Amino acid sequence: MLPFNQETIDVAWLLTVLNGSFSEIYFIDCATKKIAHANESALTNLQYSLNELTQKTQFDISPTLTPEVLDELLANICNHTQQSVSIETTNLRRDGSTYPIAFRLFRSPDPAHSYIAIGSDLSQQQTNAAALQLSESRFQEIIANIPSLVFQLLRRPDNSVAFPYVSDRCADLLGIVSNALIHDANLFVDLIVPDDRATYWDTMQQSASSMHTWNWKGQVWIEAWQDIKWIAIRATPTLQKDGSTLWNGVITNVTQTKHEEMEVKQTQAQLAELSSHTERIKEQERTRIAREVHDELGGNLTAIKMAVTLVKRRLATDDSCLEKINYIDMLADRTIESVRRIASDLRPSILDLGLVAAIEWQTREFERQMGITCEFITSDDDIALNSDQATALFRVFQEALTNISKHANATLVHVHLKKQKADITLEIDDNGKGMEQADRLKLKSFGIRGMMERVNSLGGQLSITSSTETGTNILINIPLTHE
Repeated sequence: MLPFNQETIDVAWLLTVLNGSFSEIYFIDCATKKIAHANESALTNLQYSLNELTQKTQFDISPTLTPEVLDELLANICNHTQQSVSIETTNLRRDGSTYPIAFRLFRSPDPAHSYIAIGSDLSQQQTNAAALQLSESRFQEIIANIPSLVFQLLRRPDNSVAFPYVSDRCADLLGIVSNALIHDANLFVDLIVPDDRATYWDTMQQSASSMHTWNWKGQVWIEAWQDIKWIAIRATPTLQKDGSTLWNGVITNVTQTKHEEMEVKQTQAQLAELSSHTERIKEQERTRIAREVHDELGGNLTAIKMAVTLVKRRLATDDSCLEKINYIDMLADRTIESVRRIASDLRPSILDLGLVAAIEWQTREFERQMGITCEFITSDDDIALNSDQATALFRVFQEALTNISKHANATLVHVHLKKQKADITLEIDDNGKGMEQADRLKLKSFGIRGMMERVNSLGGQLSITSSTETGTNILINIPLTHE
């Protein structure tokens, strides 16, 4: 067995560590700056053998390094003022290519004769830094061109909040610079008008609890401009390891959209009011015309018939005249019947007896005219409604029966009218072929639209459920308003 002393073991371990290191390690003569030894990583990177490399100086492999700079660095470690010094330079490979390298120079155990240079290739580090810088530049370009404010909001377990990131759009949207909001997150809450703060916190809490997207819309007061803006928040939450919730999202100025939405709603309300007013005027005019037709024309026709009857008696012996008188008498009867029908179509006089009586009469008329069985059920003998409500609901019922007669191919209709504490419900079922969704959206489908407009004008709701198996169900619910 060969004898091994401690010095032999130390040298063996040192060579193993040197060759196993990913860093380039050089032993360099202090006087000549020639390379005395280098590890495998240095030989591989520089593309030289050890014999070839020991013929070169550090200036040969690092041509950008000057003797003055190197001597100054070595002086700092040789006079024991520093344990090591660092420098970044460029190494030259055998094939002429170069790569950036960072050296740390150390004193060797025998500083009078050599020093140790440990180098780290900076190529990947610089590549990564360049890629990161490019990515950051692109990110900032994208953020700069987004009209919304991009932000990160952090809510800690103690419910305190902070803005880790706020884009530069902050000043354009909120009138405060992004750094101010990052420094003090409460500045944002202070901007929210008091009436909207509760929904802001509530929607944030709901998003944190469910981990669903946070959506909030509200008003903020911009002190710098003495103006109120509508903003919308949309952000995605992420649960952090410490229990905090981090939202990444955008804040958008929706003032213009909100104003347009409010204008549309106001226009719709005005149109609904105008439609309701038009219907009332129309019903009043129908009532007036119906009464005039019934009273004036009906009275005149009755007088004509009485006169014809009197003339008929006096001309009983004149057959030629009697025939003409009989024809006039028959024509008067038909005209009287037409007058009654027209007056009834304009406004059924049965409405004067109440809504229950009017709907019951209409179901009988529908069954008689169309030959379709129509069953009417109600829990009340009469329901007190003002005339506008009663007339509007009756017209909706008439339109529903008209649609059934034209399109449903039904053989049975159920009508159920009931009064509850504060509203009245009218339900109409048929066993027909049902109604397609596309039929309800037709441009000229004014019947259903008219029904909905009338119900809306009463402050009620109308729903339609339909299928080919069960037919169509129309459910109307309106609040009770007494005369």
